[in-house]
Amino acid sequence: MQHQHVHAEHHHTAPAPAGWAMAAKATLHCLTGCAIGEILGMVIGTALGWHNVPTMILAIALAFVFGYSLTLRGVLKAGLDFKAAVKVALAADTLSIAVMELIDNGVIALVPGAMDAHLSEWLFWGTLAFSLVLAFLVTTPVNKWMIGRGKGHAVVHQYH
Repeated sequence: MQHQHVHAEHHHTAPAPAGWAMAAKATLHCLTGCAIGEILGMVIGTALGWHNVPTMILAIALAFVFGYSLTLRGVLKAGLDFKAAVKVALAADTLSIAVMELIDNGVIALVPGAMDAHLSEWLFWGTLAFSLVLAFLVTTPVNKWMIGRGKGHAVVHQYH
């Protein structure tokens, strides 16, 4: 009897709204924007023969632009005016994109030769893919935590 009570108590405290699926979806959404910007920045910088630092700055800037714009599109579709939509996008994605970019660029900076790899080399794409997977794995719990506290993508989800 005592055991059943404990079990019922445990079942009662199970987290309901902020599931891993929702967090993963929010992260994937953000990651898509980040990846587009990141790859575009790397491609442009590499194609123009830029050094690592300006290429990285461009990639990070574009990652934020695309990350925000994907969220903006969804929120604007829900009927919010542009100013309110921008506030929601900034609230939802800033931490998410920042964590993602930190990991993404950290991995690329740490892998020997990855920063100097060319677009035709597997090292470039392999490192980028690995860093994006790692960024996804680290950012998902961050998003889950934020959604659970009614922040981040929880703000976006109330408009869907």
